[in-house]
Amino acid sequence: MTASPHASTLETLEATDEQVFKIIAAEERRQADTLEMIASENHASSAVMAAVGSCMTNKYCEGYPGKRYYSGCAHYDEVENLAIERAKKLFGCKFANVQPHSGANANLAVFFALLEPGDTYMSVVLSDGGHLTHGSPVNISGKWFKPVHYPLVYDQARPDFGHIDYDAVETMARQHKPKLILCGYSAYPRIIDFERFRKAADSCGALLMADIAHIAGLVAGGSHPSPFPHCDIVTTTTHKTLRGPRGGLILTDNEGLATRFNKAVFPGTQGGPLMHVIAGKAVAFGEALKPEFQHYAHQVVRNAKALADELIRLGWKLSSGGTDNHLVLIDLARSGVQTSGKEGALWLEQAGIITNKNTVANDQRSPFVTSGIRLGTPALTTRGMHEVQMITVAQLIDRALKSCGEASAIEKVREEVHGLCKAFAMPH
Repeated sequence: MTASPHASTLETLEATDEQVFKIIAAEERRQADTLEMIASENHASSAVMAAVGSCMTNKYCEGYPGKRYYSGCAHYDEVENLAIERAKKLFGCKFANVQPHSGANANLAVFFALLEPGDTYMSVVLSDGGHLTHGSPVNISGKWFKPVHYPLVYDQARPDFGHIDYDAVETMARQHKPKLILCGYSAYPRIIDFERFRKAADSCGALLMADIAHIAGLVAGGSHPSPFPHCDIVTTTTHKTLRGPRGGLILTDNEGLATRFNKAVFPGTQGGPLMHVIAGKAVAFGEALKPEFQHYAHQVVRNAKALADELIRLGWKLSSGGTDNHLVLIDLARSGVQTSGKEGALWLEQAGIITNKNTVANDQRSPFVTSGIRLGTPALTTRGMHEVQMITVAQLIDRALKSCGEASAIEKVREEVHGLCKAFAMPH
């Protein structure tokens, strides 16, 4: 295959728009020279990025394969059908819609298909590890619908402190009789018991939805239980642990629901699909179907456990006391320090460790300040790091936080981070 004269390369970009080229080149260096530990981020493969940067960005393909509103869509039907079939095989389900532009759009489409304004559904509140689209009052999910939030275990004397309170879930389901129960979170470090959620949903006749945006790659790789067959609806992003392009996905085993979701995505909440991103999704799903991806997913979890164990050894308190998945949430307040999540994340960034501030259970600080720092291991695992490096990373985090931002201490950590980055190059 000969290269297209319109091939999107950085060399072409440099000749065409030097300002944008310099910004992208600087960002490429930043990613290479820092430890990416935001739990919702990862490094996509060159193949995924090549598909997203391809000529498939040029076409309008409103509709679905075989039922488009524009001519010239034969190749787009092929790639969308390929993405659908790979998604179904990857997650072991019967129906998939690969068109949502994001996880938020996927969730909105499900709500649009299943709920009327004012309908009640159940979820975890954002400050306890939920998501903006799970009922935040500033989001359409909280403005147009009626979220009822089930709790975590808040009693610090209990061994399951910080875990989902499954007994409360079932009690609240019977009390409020929601149309939909939503599980799946953005800052929850433990295995989700989908079977227990199914029991709660059945107790009140609700549909059960899992938003597995954070753990999709772990589910695909076999290091977290699958939401199927327990859940009626599954939504996810395609980046994060799945290591694909930024986008969304809706999955189900129910043909009637699948038809409703298709209509809710287009024309209900979106116009033309981003076919270049769908091509990237197809590539990512293909990569995730390979045996190597299972090794990757299990290593992500092993790395998170090693990171958590070393942080605990160094005296840090973690939300729920540890982790079963890809993320670790440091509870600064319970660790006995005055540092806020906002301050801590800034010091870590100065040291070359990219994290984010995050609320913890019963957080007394605002979401703009927080008492927690969220860490994730997907991107470091993508770079080839293992448990021994996680111990080193935990020690670097410990030193940066305990330095309280002191410049010389931060600079020493930064030098060691740089050495680690050089030893584990960015993936190709």
